[in-house]
Amino acid sequence: MFTGIVEEIGSVKAVKRNGPSLRLVLSAVKVLDDVKLGDSIAVNGICLTVTTFDDATFSVDVMPETLKASSLDGVKPGTQVNLERAMPANGRFGGHFVSGHVDGVGRITKKRPLANAVYIDIQCDRALLSYIVPKGSICVDGTSLTVFDVSERGFTLSLIPHTYSETVLGMKQTGDLVNLECDLLAKYMEKVVGQSKMTLESLTEQGYGKAGW
Repeated sequence: MFTGIVEEIGSVKAVKRNGPSLRLVLSAVKVLDDVKLGDSIAVNGICLTVTTFDDATFSVDVMPETLKASSLDGVKPGTQVNLERAMPANGRFGGHFVSGHVDGVGRITKKRPLANAVYIDIQCDRALLSYIVPKGSICVDGTSLTVFDVSERGFTLSLIPHTYSETVLGMKQTGDLVNLECDLLAKYMEKVVGQSKMTLESLTEQGYGKAGW
């Protein structure tokens, strides 16, 4: 489990492809302080497992399904990425519940400064928009953010200077892809409501609720 509070910006040092999967070697500093084999580190919001490490780098394996659902297929040596270690049990919870399981990708369609903020418009699949609401939480490239506005085709973020400078979102340009993880609580709620609706419809078909029952 993660919080979406990015700890540092790392860099892709090497990309080793093996058919539909790949291995990434990433350079980092802070997330290597107490790293162990098997630890989970979110790379641009994607929960990946540390397979090897040294004083300056760590390696992760990326499965085919992860490549299909995320923007990692486009990384190359030199690509900078957001990094966050899994949340410790005694740590501060500064963002929101982030699983590191990306729901899909979005595309930046517009960036514009206003006073001390930068507004970013992101277009995404309409299926994801049902989980995105104004003032709600969303994880974009591993960064916990508040949704400013929602349209029929996407949503808008408003970034403060710190977030803009301390995450890769400040480096992204119009047309770039970003990883999206919708609010975990919203997805669970949809599941519960959907199951309740199916149960109610089933009972109605069997005659429950009618006069005499």
